Amino acid sequence: MKLKYSLFSRRAFLNWLIGGGLAALGAALISPVLKFIIPPYKEPDEVKLPASDLDGLTGNRAVTFAWGNKPGLLKRGDDGALQAFVAVCTHLDCNVTWLPDDNKFYCACHQGWYSSDGVNIAGPPPRPLRRLSADLENGDIVIRKEA
Repeated sequence: MKLKYSLFSRRAFLNWLIGGGLAALGAALISPVLKFIIPPYKEPDEVKLPASDLDGLTGNRAVTFAWGNKPGLLKRGDDGALQAFVAVCTHLDCNVTWLPDDNKFYCACHQGWYSSDGVNIAGPPPRPLRRLSADLENGDIVIRKEA
């Protein structure tokens, strides 16, 4: 009498292993083709926000907005001028938040810190936050790419 100790036969295991390897190889070959066919992300040239969003900028607060498919932050600077940033860490593209009590931007992924002007001051971020220009035009806040 012959006993089977495994749930699968050797042949079934090898077929599964070879099939998985071929599937991984196929995915590795198709991935660059899909990246070529699907167009890359194009960020907007400008975003308009209603001026009523300025009501949330009292004190040391910031307002979030959508900059294409990325978050953005709008705040008032120390001089009262509007400042806008793409709220994505320059280290590994994690989202950045504004901490009003500390008067700094913070990336929780790897403890990256930015000053209130978006300059990297601690942690792994290699560059400052991307600045955007923010102006009041005809009752709207218009945010554009900074030249």
